[in-house]
Amino acid sequence: MGMTANKPGICTTVQDLGRTGYLGSGFSPSGAMDQRAAVCANILVDNEPHAPVLEFCLAGPMLRFTTPTYIAIAGGDFRPTLDGMPIPAYTALPVKRGSMLAFGAPATGCYGYLAVAGGGPKVPRVMGSASTNLKCGIGGLKGRALTAGDYLSFETRITEYLPNLASHRIEDEDAYYEHENPQVTLRVVPGPQTDLFTDEGVRTFFNETYQVSGKCDRMGFRLDGPPIETVAGSDIISDGIALGAVQVPNHGRPIIMLADRQTTGGYAKIGTVASVDIPKLVQSPPGRTVRFEAVTVQEAQELYRKEHLHFRALEKMVRRPCYGGVSPRKTARRLTPILEAQALDAAGRPLWIETEKTAHHRTKRSE
Repeated sequence: MGMTANKPGICTTVQDLGRTGYLGSGFSPSGAMDQRAAVCANILVDNEPHAPVLEFCLAGPMLRFTTPTYIAIAGGDFRPTLDGMPIPAYTALPVKRGSMLAFGAPATGCYGYLAVAGGGPKVPRVMGSASTNLKCGIGGLKGRALTAGDYLSFETRITEYLPNLASHRIEDEDAYYEHENPQVTLRVVPGPQTDLFTDEGVRTFFNETYQVSGKCDRMGFRLDGPPIETVAGSDIISDGIALGAVQVPNHGRPIIMLADRQTTGGYAKIGTVASVDIPKLVQSPPGRTVRFEAVTVQEAQELYRKEHLHFRALEKMVRRPCYGGVSPRKTARRLTPILEAQALDAAGRPLWIETEKTAHHRTKRSE
């Protein structure tokens, strides 16, 4: 039981939070481009934060469900509809068998995420991860993007009930992305090769504005803007590439490395974008203006800690007791053995009111 792709969308893949521990062997981590949205979608349907989700870019898929379940949509606003009716994002929703989920072009953002209750799509784990690595052809659904007619089964065959469903919603998550703002500020930890850039080059990077170009993909986002001056070119002996590393090739314009980045690179890195700001970048369409703000490693770590606490608070929030949060069937199943045991224990005993009446009559006779 699962869902069928009537239309695949653009680059619809199964992703989790990435394949860690294999950079030294030449495997990029892959994983969701917007990890914040993927985690939020999973939290909304009571999945583990690292459970696999469907990620799509610029155009979402059209999916038919072959089993009842619950879903949550997060990320960009792809104007989703269920059986032709508009549905909200960042809300857990029931889906019936045979229902059709469709997406339009994004009103905001670039990447969308679909989480399914019970653990998400059921795909083999490769090196401990369900993430699709398109270059290597591993993970996800046979290492590739969805095509028309593909079928994805679910980890849990049927999810009939989601406790406290009315609490499974997240308000104002769009405020984090600042979609209405034509400019996004990314916090950057300087280094590790800042010394290869002139003082003027560093000032240019942190004081000028750049624009997201049309040459962006899961490997990295290229930015257009004033060139960053180097001391004697930006070629270096290849070394490791972290998520958010800002490479500056010889043309002087930055490239921010993302989920499907190469594991090593031979261009100097002027800084690394704090991981909590990566979602703001990847949800920025071409033409959006980008500015950079320097932060320390300690400040970046504190931002990461606050995000982790935010996710923990969301987990508690969606589990709050609410109206309709108790399943009558489950309650009946739990109460039945208790009531039966009480009935057997009380068999043959007189009711308390009868006992009191008998004691009252005895008192009167003795008088």
